[in-house]
Amino acid sequence: MNRGLEIHAVSRTFYTENGTVVPALDRVSFDVPAGQITALLGPSGCGKSSLLNIIAGFDAPDAGEVRFAGVPMGRADSHCGMVFQTPALFAWLTVAQNVEFGLKRKKLPRTEREKAVSGMLRLVGLDGFALTYPDELSGGMQQRAALARALVLRPEILLMDEPFAALDAQMREKMQNLLLELQRTLGQTILFVTHDIEEALRISSQVVVLSSRPGRVADTIPLPPAMDDAARTACRARIRAALAES
Repeated sequence: MNRGLEIHAVSRTFYTENGTVVPALDRVSFDVPAGQITALLGPSGCGKSSLLNIIAGFDAPDAGEVRFAGVPMGRADSHCGMVFQTPALFAWLTVAQNVEFGLKRKKLPRTEREKAVSGMLRLVGLDGFALTYPDELSGGMQQRAALARALVLRPEILLMDEPFAALDAQMREKMQNLLLELQRTLGQTILFVTHDIEEALRISSQVVVLSSRPGRVADTIPLPPAMDDAARTACRARIRAALAES
């Protein structure tokens, strides 16, 4: 059985050029259930992005381990796709070329790449913008393109670092809806960093709250699949309490 993503006792300390010790994460442990969205909340500087970089294989922990489906994950792990707060698209490439970029690096045949790109652009609602350049798109459309670029590689794990934070409220809700639709269609295991409690309640099946630096797990809160107002209020209060205690 696919056990999803397991973060076990992960610690990480950084050292500045002047010798200052900056402890970022301290024995962080929690599971991200397979095929579900887990939201990760915590105060600024608590190590959320550092943890994503460790999971993705861009960095290594000082102690602890990350496993997926029971298997240890390594550097630049091929299981992972990542979406950042800013779309980070290549300005000199069209939308289709941006989405195709990772497929070309994998040396997939051209016809296979074109089919995959076309299908993914259709899924994210950008099928009419394949030949458009990033600076001709709105912020929401750019983030759709960035999401398509990550998903076209069909990663089993999708790491998302506040991907909708820069969008206005209306576009943010549209992107949340899109993410939920894509997750139901494609079935990725998603770890979603956010500062927004309401966003976490809306999109996830579990919320993990980290304490202030060094980040420790303050609480892990499972969310009911269909929350009524009373359940939502109770979960919101528990998240706020965990954040206040951190």
